Amino acid sequence: MMTIRRASERGHRDYGWLSTFHTFSFSDYHDPKHMGFRSLRVINDDRIAPGQGFGTHGHRDMEIISFVVEGALAHKDSMGNGAVVRPGEIQRMSAGTGITHSEFNPSPDASTQLLQIWIQPDVLGGTPSYEQKTFAHAPGALRLVASPDGAQGSVTIHADARMYVGRFDSEQRSTFTVDPGRHLWIHVVRGEVSISGENLRGGDGAAFSQEGEIAFLGLDAAQVLVFDLA
Repeated sequence: MMTIRRASERGHRDYGWLSTFHTFSFSDYHDPKHMGFRSLRVINDDRIAPGQGFGTHGHRDMEIISFVVEGALAHKDSMGNGAVVRPGEIQRMSAGTGITHSEFNPSPDASTQLLQIWIQPDVLGGTPSYEQKTFAHAPGALRLVASPDGAQGSVTIHADARMYVGRFDSEQRSTFTVDPGRHLWIHVVRGEVSISGENLRGGDGAAFSQEGEIAFLGLDAAQVLVFDLA
């Protein structure tokens, strides 16, 4: 069974320096019908103004993935990491027993768009850690970028979850099999794609909780994230 959550249904907050859309309840946006999906707790679609960002703040017991869509994101944390994340890269922080970090748009004139993703770990109180990798994405295919075992060169998360990135140009097709006992959340980053006969556009999401094959058909230079969850 597929359940669609349209982009227009998401929560939205505009703070001037930050325009953010919440797929699930977050901060002062609360929707009891959308508190997350399985272990997937947060998908925030953030647009950060030039030279602005999130000052130093703390997290614990969460797997945090940053996916930059446009622009760049400058990162610093209490583990001593400092890096810039750009499109095509995946940043993973395991907050564990606690970390502090900051994230800023380093550009003086261009905005940054990123997806901030939180996944609940299987075990609380782990050792904080950081990982960042670059991935090549062949159009018409799904690329594994995060997994519990680092398979296929993916970043390692401490949860029974896998995250894939897919790009589909017009008329490109692919399939994904939902195994027994697994559940999918699909987030369309941009463009337009048909998913098992339903047309979805940038910001739309869809949940699948029944085993079987999911069919993707690119309609207009689409990019999607697929979360395979226990």
